[in-house]
Amino acid sequence: MNRRDAIKSATALALGSMASTSVWSQSSKLRVLILGGTGFIGPHFVEVLRAQGHTITLFNRGRRNPGLFKDIETLIGDRDGKLDALRGRDWDVVIDDSGFVPRIVRQSVELLHDHVQHYIYISSISAYADLSKPNLDEDQPLAVLGDPTVEQMSDAAYGGLKALCEQVVQKAYGKRSAAIRPSYIVGPGDTSDRFTYWPVRVSRGGEMLAPGTASDPIQFIDVRDLADFMRLCVERRIGGSYNLCNAPHSVTMGSLLDTSKKISHADTHFVWADATFLEQQHLTDSGELPIWSPPTGATAGAALISPARAVAQGLRFRSLETTITDTLAWQRQRPAAHNMNGGQKLRAGLSPERETELLALLKSRRG
Repeated sequence: MNRRDAIKSATALALGSMASTSVWSQSSKLRVLILGGTGFIGPHFVEVLRAQGHTITLFNRGRRNPGLFKDIETLIGDRDGKLDALRGRDWDVVIDDSGFVPRIVRQSVELLHDHVQHYIYISSISAYADLSKPNLDEDQPLAVLGDPTVEQMSDAAYGGLKALCEQVVQKAYGKRSAAIRPSYIVGPGDTSDRFTYWPVRVSRGGEMLAPGTASDPIQFIDVRDLADFMRLCVERRIGGSYNLCNAPHSVTMGSLLDTSKKISHADTHFVWADATFLEQQHLTDSGELPIWSPPTGATAGAALISPARAVAQGLRFRSLETTITDTLAWQRQRPAAHNMNGGQKLRAGLSPERETELLALLKSRRG
């Protein structure tokens, strides 16, 4: 959608909103504002909500995938000071999937406070202060930044910023808000390649470096399961905080690789490298082995988080087979630069050259 079309669409629906005598929708069909909506997770939210007949409005800068939803109202602006397109409008629920800086989140919270009934903020498990312990639930302390005014995004500041954003929303909306804390969000459309790397690499066959042991747990959430839970939050006005990830030990590194091998019919042979070797090669903090976490250390509990509270509210999970199959199908449709046929490197994972080097080193040490 170009700027002119967005303005026309916004004007038409604004007039319709002004004609209503009720601030909040009294029907089962809700008005939902999504702050963002055209990246990875937003389109999945749009599709699941639209399928239920809800009216969707997007607010973004119009830069990322601008023509993705030509039939949906898109308001053009910027979350940092350019919110005029949102003024004087009412929605039943807002989904904030693009807030990373508390100062900026506060702007939308204050503007929408009397115009939106329920505020849903997409946070992260990184918001917790301590990820070293297992069975972490939503009542654990959140991260605290040494300098709460910092706005530069970094690995060190990310969790603390998310925690502060949560607090901005909760302070303003209280029980009329929800904080959603996903683990790795994976599946079709995930251009981070953190999950995608594994089934794609397995599908290439040959000797493959595998981290840790086959029994090491991993956690993630299929983006479509996240979207389904978001629909429940919207329709039921669910409040509170919720971890979104598969149950601890329900998926292991071994089951991920074995299932990928079965689905892709590859002749892959897994060469398992223990955590000590990986640490010596600086692989535990380089991002080259995504999803997997060492069984000890500061992030040992990041793969053992409890989603029980969300499950009690209706969170359900697709099978590992479905997530892998659909991820591979989506990967095959991506431009050639993102395919690993011919050894091209994804945004995450080991390059073929790096993997070959590590396999040779591992074999030499084992004799």
